Amino acid sequence: MKQLTLMEKYPLNARTIAKTETTLKNTDEVIAFIKAKIDAHPVATYIAIFDHYSHTKSLENGEINPDFTDAKNIIFCFGVQLPKAEMLGIRPRSIGVVEIEESFIVSFMDAPNAQAQQFMLEWVEAI
Repeated sequence: MKQLTLMEKYPLNARTIAKTETTLKNTDEVIAFIKAKIDAHPVATYIAIFDHYSHTKSLENGEINPDFTDAKNIIFCFGVQLPKAEMLGIRPRSIGVVEIEESFIVSFMDAPNAQAQQFMLEWVEAI
């Protein structure tokens, strides 16, 4: 897992997974794998899948890296406490999956909760 700062302000975790490193064949299978992890978690709640590729492709001025063959986000939440209103600004969580010819690029922003961060790291590494 690579840790980086995107656009000089977003703490991000990213991992490129070669298709030869996993039994998962496409973006939908990767998303389904992560959804199964969310569904099995005692606190995490699945919210939605956002098809970023189709959305961007449908826009008149949408631009997509030509190497991308698919791009989706799975959206979920670990929220077990709601101590202040501003917490909503950093929730829910999202894991993005981009498919290119030979691999998947899986990424997510740092979670404010160390346990949630660890679960997401483990889920991605399990792919």
